[in-house]
Amino acid sequence: MSGIVKKSFDAPDEVRAPDKANVNVCDLGGVAAAKMVLQPGWSWSTCIKPVVGGDSCQARHVGTVLSGSMSAKHEDGTTETFVAGDVYVIEPGHDGWVEGNEECVALEFNATAAKTYATAK
Repeated sequence: MSGIVKKSFDAPDEVRAPDKANVNVCDLGGVAAAKMVLQPGWSWSTCIKPVVGGDSCQARHVGTVLSGSMSAKHEDGTTETFVAGDVYVIEPGHDGWVEGNEECVALEFNATAAKTYATAK
């Protein structure tokens, strides 16, 4: 592979469309980048859990919010809200949801979460 890899979310390698979400994934060779557009009313427990199963999201998320707002609650009780400009790490064992009536747009960069988010096991 070349020392430089360029891809575009306008021509992703994969598109996923779980309930109330659109996820464009670009494979960068060992790392995946995902652009997630989450609609108002989206939550992991209502939109993703039916696809993947389990009691909580088991992915590790590393990303940044571009617009809108989302929250996450970890099974340890920690809850945080993320808005445009925030960067985040959310460890496995959480629920997440969009806050308010505006879509949330986020970018995630991770070797596993971007590759597997919203895919059936």
